[in-house]
Amino acid sequence: MTRTRTITAYGRVAGSDTELGGPIRHFENPATAVVRLFAEAGRAVAVSLVLDVRALVTADAHEDRIVFAVVPVPGEPGPVAEAAPPGPDALPRGQRFAAYGLATDPGGRVLLTEIAPGYPGAGRWHLPGGGTDAGEQPGDALIRELYEETGQVGEITELLGVTHRRNPGAVGPEGYPIDWHGVRALYRVLVPAPSQPTVTEAAGGSTAAAAWFAPAELAGLPTTEVVQWALAAPQRGSDRGR
Repeated sequence: MTRTRTITAYGRVAGSDTELGGPIRHFENPATAVVRLFAEAGRAVAVSLVLDVRALVTADAHEDRIVFAVVPVPGEPGPVAEAAPPGPDALPRGQRFAAYGLATDPGGRVLLTEIAPGYPGAGRWHLPGGGTDAGEQPGDALIRELYEETGQVGEITELLGVTHRRNPGAVGPEGYPIDWHGVRALYRVLVPAPSQPTVTEAAGGSTAAAAWFAPAELAGLPTTEVVQWALAAPQRGSDRGR
């Protein structure tokens, strides 16, 4: 049976176990989605940080849920944001949830993967990771992708945050343009016993190569915006096992 996939954003007020939220619209920032969903319920809030990212799985549905800490703010909620306008030429839309990792070794080197020809961003260096499979937890997906793309075995040590990106008109292996919206959970990963990176996934995958880089080497590399975001993210303490 094919599971229905949805990506949702929920908010939780400090001291409460209740989570309020719902689906993220196409091109909507997950944090903005939480503010909108609370506003639709008549409550004004501000988002502080990401608490958790998890998959809720049943026999016929898979929900990738992002949970934010929210703080009530005085006054009435502002106007609810409208849905994103259609992309160029009303292209078919796709929304994907993925997990990526800023993977380092005990010496501080950073592990990156090169995007293969035929994929958006070809030739740029990217974080290891990729889309989650139906029924798969984000952390499990990341550790699987890390091994498939680099041959390394890693341990998740921290949830860095969540980013999103709309890429209208992207042409990938499908062979035709799609108005893509990607929502990505980003983690910090430790590879305790690093080795020479090897791409182990089947030929024709999205990864052309993988390599370790010393911090001083990163400035001259053509990297994706996800790499730049992760490198600039502050370390906020251990979230091991998420």
